Amino acid sequence: MTVVSDGVLELVERLQRGEVRALARAISVVEAGGVDAEALLTQCLRVGRVALRIGVTGAPGAGKSTLVDQMTRVLRGEGKTVGVVAVDATSPYSGGALLGDRIRMQGFSGDDGVYIRSMASRGVAGGIGRAAEGVCQVMEAAGRDVVVVETVGVGQDEVAVAGLVDVVVLVLVPGMGDDVQALKAGVMEVADVFCVNKADRGGAERVEAEIVGMQGLAEGAVAPVVPTVGTTGEGVAELIEVVERIAAERGGRQLVWSGDRGRLALDGMVLDHLGIAVRSLEVARAFYEGIGLVPGAVETVEREGVRLMMMPVGESRIELLEALGEESVIGRFVAKSGEGLHHIALRVKGIDAMFASLKERGVQLVSDGVGVGAGGHRYFFVHPASTGGVLIEIVEDAG
Repeated sequence: MTVVSDGVLELVERLQRGEVRALARAISVVEAGGVDAEALLTQCLRVGRVALRIGVTGAPGAGKSTLVDQMTRVLRGEGKTVGVVAVDATSPYSGGALLGDRIRMQGFSGDDGVYIRSMASRGVAGGIGRAAEGVCQVMEAAGRDVVVVETVGVGQDEVAVAGLVDVVVLVLVPGMGDDVQALKAGVMEVADVFCVNKADRGGAERVEAEIVGMQGLAEGAVAPVVPTVGTTGEGVAELIEVVERIAAERGGRQLVWSGDRGRLALDGMVLDHLGIAVRSLEVARAFYEGIGLVPGAVETVEREGVRLMMMPVGESRIELLEALGEESVIGRFVAKSGEGLHHIALRVKGIDAMFASLKERGVQLVSDGVGVGAGGHRYFFVHPASTGGVLIEIVEDAG
């Protein structure tokens, strides 16, 4: 268990108040690494804020920094706060780096709604720095609505940004290869949006056609192609619109606990069902059918001593539970408390990691481990003593 100092707790409190100096300090702690960085990131995750993360990647000279500058202007025009994580190449000789975004994005120097952090790659392969994930987490905890991650100029096999962001924008420009290049594996395959920048140059239409043709040879969804001119901002609003649409269609990032450095299942957690204990399924179902719900088949789970019936309600469900005997869990519940709400079930992804994390944090669990229930779903229970008086079931779909 990571020890959290008073200094780290105070820094996180300042972060949540939106203090820009606290954000700068927190990022420096993350870049330095060590025990304080681990503790800080744990606390940032528990703040529970999630930003839209946009990755902007592409070859050197594609105009990524200028494009990110224009994207930030559009996002600010929408009233969103923005964090920019810009990675620049490190010299193999001196170890230094020219932090180009500090030069190209000076127009936001007086705007607290924009925070730009340039960092050197320090020789790390993949196009992003070692601390980039942690910096994104800190910016989320600070309440940034959007975090834009600009990679160092990448080659075709540098795709690490895809694991860090929600939407990957691959920036291409005319004159950087023929249609054979478009067919090659690597960064072309992880793009969610193709941005043909410097579209005012000759050959932009050909690049667009090659990308469309390349995608026609592959199975699956086709990524949109958006032409832009980074120097003037032409097409950038359309690019942001496409990115936001893709993010909305995906329903948000799936965030899952994995120990102290894990991510809490927020957007990925949904209300799966409400479990209601009843004396008779047949009697209870009459009411629910009467209000228009459609009961499913009755299932029997012998090891739990229960018969159950599920009824869809929008994106969630109601589960009716009837005891097979007085000594079963439901039988004892009804005898003691009468019919009523027995538990609330939350559906997550990464149930094993969440079980381990809750156990490590000292949360009182009813289950000794993750079990398998009706329909093959996996589950465990959290004791009401740790949840405010309600039995919570954590479930994950089969498969």
